[in-house]
Amino acid sequence: MTVYFDNAATTAVCPEAVSAAVNAMTENFGNPSSTYFAGRNAASIVNDARESVARAMGAKASEIVFTSGGTEGDNWALRQGAHIGRHWGRHIITSAAEHDAVRQTARRLQEEGWEVTYLSPDKSGRITLDQVENALRDDTVLVSLMLVNNETGAISPIKEIASLVHERVPRAIMHTDAVQAFLKTPFKVKDLGVDLLTVSGHKIHAPKGVGALYIKSGLRLPSLLTGGGQEGGLRPGTEPVPAIAAFGAAAKDGFGHMDENVRHMRELRTMTLDMLRERVPEVVEIGEGDAPQILSVAFPGYGSEVLMNVLDAAGVCVSKSSACRKGARSHVLEAMGLPSPVIDSAIRVSFSRYNTPEEVEYFVETVASALTRLRKRK
Repeated sequence: MTVYFDNAATTAVCPEAVSAAVNAMTENFGNPSSTYFAGRNAASIVNDARESVARAMGAKASEIVFTSGGTEGDNWALRQGAHIGRHWGRHIITSAAEHDAVRQTARRLQEEGWEVTYLSPDKSGRITLDQVENALRDDTVLVSLMLVNNETGAISPIKEIASLVHERVPRAIMHTDAVQAFLKTPFKVKDLGVDLLTVSGHKIHAPKGVGALYIKSGLRLPSLLTGGGQEGGLRPGTEPVPAIAAFGAAAKDGFGHMDENVRHMRELRTMTLDMLRERVPEVVEIGEGDAPQILSVAFPGYGSEVLMNVLDAAGVCVSKSSACRKGARSHVLEAMGLPSPVIDSAIRVSFSRYNTPEEVEYFVETVASALTRLRKRK
């Protein structure tokens, strides 16, 4: 059996997205900036996709700008969000548990003269309201904190944090990386109260290479790139219509079935943890099970790499940290202050709507059998 349990890294493209992409590549392949009918047809596809993505997050279509994915959106939000406030402040707040698209961009800004405060998550993996309140200053221009952590599934109180930021420092910009939250942890951007929000297509069963940045109405965010006038002049470059069409189709389908998809992933997560606790009593759950699709567990005394190799040989795909870190030690678990035996034996299991209880049973049996063999060797 082959089991793909690394959906936090990427997801299988859903049939609806495939059909939309094929149509845009073969039937409606015009340049959406062209004024003749083929261009107008392509532009209509882009606009429909924008409506679908906006509806899925409770935004206006005019507030959605398509990007190449989460990394571009995060870079754009941090760099240009900081740029807006450069004349009255040079302080940025983020966390030590952010995705590298935020963390490394913050470091680059730090090298360029910005002062950055890195908050450490608590033992649950969350950033707390008190931490942000204590870090806020009159010269804070930008706060960037992820909604759902990509390694632990911890959900931080972004709504309350955004409200606090806007109350204490009205000119400051609030950004959240919602890549792991989109269509898995229900939210509406108006309720969150953020100014900028990043999502990515390949986490919701669309292809890689497409995403979106929500820019709140009235916020004049400068473009990150220079070029033509696409995306309202905010994101130049010919729109990748097939990828955008697929993103829109995936967002529409995912939003229409979100309740049942979330319930299904939550049930698989609960089933996996219950079965692991029964078969492998030494298992340690990392975090508190906030997000329905992410389960981070550790098996102290048994290295992550060893267990992953065994699972790989058995046809099971999991990870030990963000896929972008290519197997490096988890900076998120380090930031949480977890002991080395837990960090070095942790794996991340992440589910999608396509996973099954039978796959869970196979995974748990494989883990239990592997640990039994490893114990005997010890």
